[in-house]
Amino acid sequence: MTVSTHARRSRVRVTGAASAAVRPVLESSRRPARVLAVFPAGVYLEVRTELEPSVIAVITGEATRLPNSVLLATPLPHVTVGDEAAVGDRTVDLGPLSLSVRRWWDPAPPPGRTGLARLARAAAVLGDPPGRGLAGNGAVDMLASSCAKGRLLGVVTAAEQLVGLGPGLTPSGDDVLAGLLVTLRHLGMAAGVERAVWVADWLAATVTYDARTRTTPLSATLLHCAARGEASPEVIAVLRAIVGGQALEPALRRLHRLGHTSGADLAQGVAIGVSAVLSLGEPR
Repeated sequence: MTVSTHARRSRVRVTGAASAAVRPVLESSRRPARVLAVFPAGVYLEVRTELEPSVIAVITGEATRLPNSVLLATPLPHVTVGDEAAVGDRTVDLGPLSLSVRRWWDPAPPPGRTGLARLARAAAVLGDPPGRGLAGNGAVDMLASSCAKGRLLGVVTAAEQLVGLGPGLTPSGDDVLAGLLVTLRHLGMAAGVERAVWVADWLAATVTYDARTRTTPLSATLLHCAARGEASPEVIAVLRAIVGGQALEPALRRLHRLGHTSGADLAQGVAIGVSAVLSLGEPR
């Protein structure tokens, strides 16, 4: 992308903090990007790269802190969908804004150690969240049953049906899978249930394979993040409440408020994951 001399001189230079998930893209060489979507508190950029994540969310403090976010303290510049941008060398150039990343946060903090008894108490609270986008969907039921039994064929078959299923920037099927992936990985490790982590590895390979052609660019990025255990603070807070034996309902309410159905769909994935870790952790 060519930037005029006048544009370079008139740039507003600010600093920000970014998720460690986007570090590989931000620290690589500078490359072009385009504005994928614009919201009052966030702008999604699609970077022309083979690295993941390929979509970066530039947000203010009022937006949901997705695991692919770069957070700035100033207002967003006025841009429109399709506008050109540039990302790399620890900098995001967006409209007149030149954002340099100075700090990083961890989007996959381990929640600590826990036991199966604590997970059982959490499972009773999680249940089936209201407002799910895929309530009654047979593939979701197959996914839950197959995960609980460690049946990889059923897990892979159900996941193939769910990737990209539903409308919006993050389809419901992807949100369920993301919540499940993060839960299997974190709580499987927290409870010492290796079979749950093993299922997470296979599920991650399935949902990330060719994800860019099967779902939206943003959702493909979030699936890659979830495959590594990376999630928004709302999801991580639910896992921490489960592991720490703290009040789960407040964290769940905050999660449910995300998006139209995204929060409920993520919560459904968490519930499936908790039940699977419990089942896989039982003596065979």
